[in-house]
Amino acid sequence: MIRVLLADDEDLIRGAVAALLELEPDIEVVAQAGDGRDAVEKVLAHRPDVAVVDLQMPGLSGLEVAAEVAAALDSCAVVILTGHGRPPLLRRALLSGARGFVPKGSPAAILAEVIRRVHDGGRYVDPALAAEALMAPECPLTPRELDVLRLAAGDVPVATIARQAHLSPGTARNYLAAAVAKLGAGSRAEAIARAREHGWL
Repeated sequence: MIRVLLADDEDLIRGAVAALLELEPDIEVVAQAGDGRDAVEKVLAHRPDVAVVDLQMPGLSGLEVAAEVAAALDSCAVVILTGHGRPPLLRRALLSGARGFVPKGSPAAILAEVIRRVHDGGRYVDPALAAEALMAPECPLTPRELDVLRLAAGDVPVATIARQAHLSPGTARNYLAAAVAKLGAGSRAEAIARAREHGWL
């Protein structure tokens, strides 16, 4: 039997997925979690073979869960379930240690096959999403520009951004200006919106 943990903050979805997986002869749902922190704790307590986690959860995101599980229990393969299949999220999921990336609209039979594949040491990425990822534009911003742009969300003053990023106000302002220019935006807010739209933030 392949022992599975399910983590999703929506009880109805989590319960439905659990019920469908329990119909599979070789899959057993051994634990369920309603948030990311609970998911990590239950992975460590139940030591499942596969953890199927929602991308967006309170506490820790699915990406953060994947990273913590990969570091603490590398025998547990993580599959990310998401309603948001943007290519940059796919890259971040795979870099975080996830072994599978599946849209929430996928049939239960596909999810069961993905669980079997990652349990056997393989990987799975939704084919349509993989094709999109190959065509997606690369982020034009440097990691430092992304950090400063992330800190700028919510119209935070430059002095505060500089302090949080351990930069001088002039350097923080330069990074912000560079990010706005590279994204072809007319304002900081527009640059943040464009970066989020592409999944870079």
